[in-house]
Amino acid sequence: RRRLWVTVTPIVLITFPAAVQAVIWEHFRLPFGATLCVLGLLFGEWVNRYFNFWGWTYFPINFVFPAILVPGAILLDVTLMMTGSYLATAVFGATAWGLIFYPCNWPIIAALHQPVEYHGMLMSLANIAGYNYVRTGTPEYIRMIEKGTLRTFGKDVAP
Repeated sequence: RRRLWVTVTPIVLITFPAAVQAVIWEHFRLPFGATLCVLGLLFGEWVNRYFNFWGWTYFPINFVFPAILVPGAILLDVTLMMTGSYLATAVFGATAWGLIFYPCNWPIIAALHQPVEYHGMLMSLANIAGYNYVRTGTPEYIRMIEKGTLRTFGKDVAP
């Protein structure tokens, strides 16, 4: 489900930065391995988003932007630099990584909650975008995934 991205994404995404951080710290004693890895991941994600979503299908980028990972990586690197301990970094740095993940994405998502008047109705930008760019899939599948109303399909599905 889409609602699990807040819990699953930080857990999955911390593996590569932690591994790169451990290698760079062990061999060079440089405390920016996680940030370096995250910048590489974000570059690859933006290339993917641009060419695959916008380049081929003209799908709006603000629907598929990558998660903001840099603040969590900086906290992970600062924790290792300040403590010098892998254990403290695993406990405190990983906790900071997970806790900062969701609030760091708020500034990008906040713009989509602005109210606008659209054909005489007051709606948010997210509702207008969801109404104009219909999600693929059958209504039954969408009902199972979304567990809510089907307002994005407009008059075709909802009364």
